[in-house]
Amino acid sequence: MTRAAQIYPQGRLTLREVGLRDGLQMVEVWPDTTAKRDWVTREHAAGVRHFEVGSFLPASRFPQFADVAELAQTIGTLPGAHSIALALNERGVHDALQAGVHEIALVVSATQAHSQANQRRSQDDAVALIRMADRARAADGPLISVGIAMAFGCSISGTVLPHDVLDLVESCLEAGADVIGLADTVGFAGPDAVGALTAQARALCGPVPLCIHLHDTRGLGIANASAALDAGCQVLDGSLGGLGGCPFAPGATGNVVLEDLAFLAQTKGVDTGIDLEKLIAVRDVLKSAMPNEQLFGAVARAGPIPTM
Repeated sequence: MTRAAQIYPQGRLTLREVGLRDGLQMVEVWPDTTAKRDWVTREHAAGVRHFEVGSFLPASRFPQFADVAELAQTIGTLPGAHSIALALNERGVHDALQAGVHEIALVVSATQAHSQANQRRSQDDAVALIRMADRARAADGPLISVGIAMAFGCSISGTVLPHDVLDLVESCLEAGADVIGLADTVGFAGPDAVGALTAQARALCGPVPLCIHLHDTRGLGIANASAALDAGCQVLDGSLGGLGGCPFAPGATGNVVLEDLAFLAQTKGVDTGIDLEKLIAVRDVLKSAMPNEQLFGAVARAGPIPTM
């Protein structure tokens, strides 16, 4: 069994909290380090085990991620917890290795236009960064996960053909990716498209875990997540309260609400190990630290279904 398969076991759905990174990338006010630690430890107590803690980017430009290494250390003290951090270039990869994160997240865009706009590099150069990270890590070093951005449609280039995405999946696997992600970065997709591409990517990935990263831009996030689960996805990204946004989709809502994903899994009889009531209660951290930030979530509004 590979290390990735141990971290993301077959037969169990893994829900990853990406709010600390994707959820905070565009906010004007963010929780301080103490509040972030409270966020993480309370979610851990609720059963969440996988946390994307931030990005290794210049603190002068992204001060909300200045404490990414500290958060990775905090997660290292929590039993069974797994830290993930984004790196967009060689320096970010080296900083992530120094910080001891459990997983380095890299991005390859499904279109050349988005690759240049987002990372100022070509698709080939983005794949080369995977190879560099694979060479730089030790044998027992972090996992390398690769998210394919704009996999279901691009706000710059428009339609993205599924076979182009699948070609990128193969390139990323060949370059050393341990985990593959498909991202509906700007919320273009519906359930049929998500289900079809998930099934095709799942077949290509074999034992490599496949993650689906969805945004609720047009209100189909949960429907798309259900389709991904039916097609064999074993990892889903979400953010507490639906925090998040995208510079390439102005005015759009954020990631799929983590609490709603947990409820979806519950309705489908899929085990996540998450206590939904405890998870909903963690929203208090965000309400206190970010009082002007809108939080989303149908389950938080209506409450879990009571047991009789």
